[in-house]
Amino acid sequence: MPGQMIDETKPSTDYVESVADEERVNPASDDLKGRDDPDPNDPQNWSTTSKLATYLTICFYTFLANVNSSNFTVATKAVIHEFGVSQTQAGELVCFNVFLFGVGNIFWVPLMRVVGKRPVYLISMMALCMMNVWSSYASSYGELLVSRILSGFAGAAADATVPAVVSDMVAPQDRGHYLMVFHLALTSGLFIGPLINAYLVQEKNWRWMCYFLAIAAGANFVVAVFTVRETTYLEGRPRSAKRTMKQWMSLALGYNPRASFVRTLTDIICNIAYPQLLWAAFSIGISVGWNIVVQLTASRTFTAPPYSWPAGSLGLLSLSGFIGSVLAFYVGGRLIDIISTRYTNRYGQRLPEYRLPAIIIPGVIGPGGILIFGLCTANQTHWMGAAVGYAMQAFGVAAISNVAVTYCLDCYKPLTGEALVIIFVVRNTIGMLLALYAADWIDRQGLAAVFGEMTAIEVASILFAIPLFFWGSSLRAWTSKYGPMKRFQSFGAN
Repeated sequence: MPGQMIDETKPSTDYVESVADEERVNPASDDLKGRDDPDPNDPQNWSTTSKLATYLTICFYTFLANVNSSNFTVATKAVIHEFGVSQTQAGELVCFNVFLFGVGNIFWVPLMRVVGKRPVYLISMMALCMMNVWSSYASSYGELLVSRILSGFAGAAADATVPAVVSDMVAPQDRGHYLMVFHLALTSGLFIGPLINAYLVQEKNWRWMCYFLAIAAGANFVVAVFTVRETTYLEGRPRSAKRTMKQWMSLALGYNPRASFVRTLTDIICNIAYPQLLWAAFSIGISVGWNIVVQLTASRTFTAPPYSWPAGSLGLLSLSGFIGSVLAFYVGGRLIDIISTRYTNRYGQRLPEYRLPAIIIPGVIGPGGILIFGLCTANQTHWMGAAVGYAMQAFGVAAISNVAVTYCLDCYKPLTGEALVIIFVVRNTIGMLLALYAADWIDRQGLAAVFGEMTAIEVASILFAIPLFFWGSSLRAWTSKYGPMKRFQSFGAN
């Protein structure tokens, strides 16, 4: 077992890190730090109400950002008809938006390190609202494409930054559960979004998708002004009395004069050299990328004979995906924490690898769903078979993503935001490429062959979790000797 490979004559750096986390939230241990009382302004000491108000508002923004990234998957025919563009050009409204949705984190995360998280969320929420107002009034395809690209960039702040908020507020033993709320919001945007947008396209027109997002993002901004607190906690500052509501509304609480935008950007680039991050990036990217292929295939298959569904019915099919992601809530969330805690109690150390066994269940169900969906659509069976496959695949997307992200959060806690940027950039690059070329891939090889290959690729990516489980701690010890993690070794934070 991973815990048995550690030199037991001294505590591992992972154990030191987890103890440090628990000391921040446990008042009884504060005397170890020379504190008389726990700081009420430390996010881990906030009331549950304050934590949930901040976190749920941010997660709703994550939902809207993912609705924004997937909305034109159900409007390709309408765009082709109105602007006289090709199928490929209509697909570019999705693929380049998805690409900027990942790459935008290269800007937002370094900015977050310097100015804090609250200003970043408020700025990006307003930007997402404005870009959708622009999209709704676009008079040409080029104008629409630019507005969609910029809306993807704006929405990126609702992506890689969120696990850093969880790391700020939540102790290690509860992070998997909290992060599953984030992934449920993310997948809900992917699956509920097409349902909402499909009916808007069917009953009104594609511009109403943008009206809806502009209104929702604007309302989210107004709520966030009052509910989203700054979760960046700078321990070097003098301790103060519990902040008032007016003080929490400040935009300067997270400003860190010691942080560097350029250094954070360099850290992000260097993180590509960490094998655990690359595994998570490709596992999540493949899982989410296949979901895009499933959605685009559903759009092509079920709106054509023999099904000939209207756009609204196509949106209803995405409900099966939402059901699958909801069913993954326990397996991909609380179960991760339970398994990790049991391994910790057994071996006396909390290691990131103890979260990996939770990938077994979604690692079977997710690829199985891809194969079922592909075979059912290829053979034009009853729609129920495809819906079941869709739900299974969505189950895998939600649970696999959360296991991988939670694992990386524990591996690279000092670099939570920076580490996850690489994951989401790779994820969305895969999504962009598949949105561009999936149709050609299917036309060249056929539905059954493509979905069979997709299943095999996803299984192969998941199987890499096995060597990480057994040798991940040794690999982290080796990789901590270079890159940005080297700076944190003197603090025992790995």
